[in-house]
Amino acid sequence: MDLGVDIRRVLRSPERVFELRVQFSVTENLAVLYGPSGSGKSVTLQAIAGLLRPDSGSIRFGDTVLFDAAAGIDVPARRRGIGYVFQDYALFPHCTVYQNVAAALAPLIGHRLRPEHRDRVDALLAAFELTPVAGSYPSQISGGQRQRTALARALAAGPRLLLLDEPFNSLDTGLRARMRQEVLQVWERFQVPILLITHDDADVAVFGSQVIRIEDGRIVGQRTTRDGDARARNLATAQGQS
Repeated sequence: MDLGVDIRRVLRSPERVFELRVQFSVTENLAVLYGPSGSGKSVTLQAIAGLLRPDSGSIRFGDTVLFDAAAGIDVPARRRGIGYVFQDYALFPHCTVYQNVAAALAPLIGHRLRPEHRDRVDALLAAFELTPVAGSYPSQISGGQRQRTALARALAAGPRLLLLDEPFNSLDTGLRARMRQEVLQVWERFQVPILLITHDDADVAVFGSQVIRIEDGRIVGQRTTRDGDARARNLATAQGQS
């Protein structure tokens, strides 16, 4: 991964004024933005995805400038080639599992998919073991299946980067361990770089090939593990927690 972020954004509410001012580079294909609640993790992730516009600065992924306030560049979210899994998964409650995954490929929900897109959805449902519940609604499936549906939808359009917003926060302890292992397997199988945000040390232990620590809207530390067995180590850690 080659992601460069240098942005500022001020958020105002009746309770406080929060200033996010971060500058960092992500060089590993598995990385964690780590910090306490309210530190600016989600705001940063939303800015990278194009869901929130910074007040100033720039965001670059590889050779592509996604945002540059000075140059007037702001690539729309749908054209950034970034998959995003929200903390609450943001599944469409009145759509089936199949329709939720297909939504990433159809211009409008309910529109007919091209044959190659149908094949893509079918393959993702099979890969995430969702075929048996393809006709079910989000309220009818388990927490783990909802997360798999959100992951499948995020991967449907073949993103260059996958962003995960506290993906295990709403799961119970036992399911968290299993889903960490599944996300690592997604990373291995689909070969897509992942940037995950969390406040949980257990997530850092599994996904922290590169860890960027954020507190009160500022980057306060970084570390990178550079060894040839990083993937094996991460997977072994996840398996040890299950």
